[in-house]
Amino acid sequence: MATAAGTLPQAHEEASLWTWLTTVDHKKIGIMYGITGFLFLLLGGLEALTIRTQLAVPNGTVVDADRFNQLFTMHALTMIFMAVMPMGASFFNYFIPLMIGARDVAFPRLNALSFWVFLSGALLLTSSFVFGGAPGGGWFGYAPLTSSQYHISSGMDFYTVGLAVMGTSSLMASLNFAVTIINMRAPGMTMMRLPVFMWMTIVVNFLLILSLPVITVALIELYFDRNFSTTFFSPSVGGDPILWQHLFWVFGHPEVYVLILPSMGIVSEVLPVFSRKPLFGYSAVVFAGVAIAVLGFAVWSHHMFTTGLDTVPQVVFSASTMAIGVPTGIKIFNWLGTMYGGQIRFTVAMYFSVAFIALFTIGGISGVMHASPPVDAQQQDTYFIVAHLHYVLFGGAIMGIFSGIYYWFPKMTGRFLDETWGKVNFWLLFVGTNLTFFPMHFLGLSGMPRRIYTYDSGFGWDTWNLVATIGSYTLALGFLVFIVNFFMTMRQEPTAGNNPWGGSTLEWATTSPPPEHDFDVIPEVRDRDPLWYDRDHNIVQPAAPEHLHIHLPPPSYFPLVLAMGLALVGVGALSHLAVAGLGVAVTVYAIWGWALEPTE
Repeated sequence: MATAAGTLPQAHEEASLWTWLTTVDHKKIGIMYGITGFLFLLLGGLEALTIRTQLAVPNGTVVDADRFNQLFTMHALTMIFMAVMPMGASFFNYFIPLMIGARDVAFPRLNALSFWVFLSGALLLTSSFVFGGAPGGGWFGYAPLTSSQYHISSGMDFYTVGLAVMGTSSLMASLNFAVTIINMRAPGMTMMRLPVFMWMTIVVNFLLILSLPVITVALIELYFDRNFSTTFFSPSVGGDPILWQHLFWVFGHPEVYVLILPSMGIVSEVLPVFSRKPLFGYSAVVFAGVAIAVLGFAVWSHHMFTTGLDTVPQVVFSASTMAIGVPTGIKIFNWLGTMYGGQIRFTVAMYFSVAFIALFTIGGISGVMHASPPVDAQQQDTYFIVAHLHYVLFGGAIMGIFSGIYYWFPKMTGRFLDETWGKVNFWLLFVGTNLTFFPMHFLGLSGMPRRIYTYDSGFGWDTWNLVATIGSYTLALGFLVFIVNFFMTMRQEPTAGNNPWGGSTLEWATTSPPPEHDFDVIPEVRDRDPLWYDRDHNIVQPAAPEHLHIHLPPPSYFPLVLAMGLALVGVGALSHLAVAGLGVAVTVYAIWGWALEPTE
């Protein structure tokens, strides 16, 4: 498939700071999400290194108990909500219009607003380290430990407000992306011709649309318990701390799939390209992703087997947890089937995708083990659980994201990340992952509890803790190599063509990097792998008319102003009513200006 530029501008000229602050271009917003998410990934990594340094030897003295509680809480919050989610959103923003043959998302200004609201919420939550101490009750915030009686500092207030603001951002983005994929597909692109990455994207969007209101209600109730003496979660006056767990995990377990499904989509795009054959069992992979989403809402109480659930709900949630392993297994075997018999080309992107399959399978198997209530009761709150979730969220989600970075970097920048440095990057991350997290299985089985800040010698934990700490520094070295590779690459001249990997999806039909308008002429889709089909049938897309006018939404500063207003409301909820009032005034001004702003 080919496109012609005509007289249209080839985008991505050097942009000023103001251009980035006011942009509504989905590609620039995607880049901002990606850079922000990676910076928070480094921050979460520093928190993890501090934790592992403290636990490297018995009776560590690097941090005290209170700071340790803050570190493991913020490590989880940072990695989940401020690193992995926005890095996934980075790919959503950049590639949804390109992969469906559109020129932008359905609501470009709303898209910009979602980024600025996310950034304000992330900065608000992270600033808790400076203003009175970070939350220290775990990322799950179990009552009654989060009450003002047990958590005296304002850290849990930052938790409620920061997560509520970031949840608002995610809800706006999810609605925007869902509308875009459903309504703005190119001619001929039926739902069953969508790239798998688009299917996983829309599944993630509906997971968030359905689950975010639940956690928002829980956060509001917790904020009111702490600040206005309500009793939603206080058992001494009729509240129920188990209510928080139900509300949290109705959101929290779908959130696991929000984190992993984007990487599943990325792997489903990378494997066919470097195996030189179409994805094996496309329909099965798609319906498995949908099944995972549906079942994801039916398994939340497997996190609560030790809370005194009756026999019937234990049986029901045990069965549903086992069942969710079926669509996951279908995906794994379809990925293996895609590689089987293919002409495999082992690029760095392919390395990360294959590693994703191996590591995610380990995490999935250890997860299905906990479908058994007796097994779960024995391993609950031990380091075995820490090993399981990190194999899923680091060995899975992060490996998939890095596969996507190496795969799509030429499209986004016109440059190839160095393959030699990339392979060093891969092996450091792969070895570091297994060195850090596999020993935690042994620590958990030998009884080491989660969330302890120190331990005595003689429990048999010394060696494996030291090995895990060495692994964490290996991971840090791997990230350092990636940063070096990135800056070395960006100093080089662009050499990547429009479709350097020989990809089959529409983003490879335009220039690298794409112009501001994405496509000169909206492509017509004739097959599930449109570029391979057009190549094999010698079909050439029509060239753009010489004087083609394409309407693009103009830049706007109102999304930034509106986000600042919402941030001030959040600050006011943590400090003084007057600040919240100022935030409301700024928000009203921004909404009024937004409504009257010309869009031509």
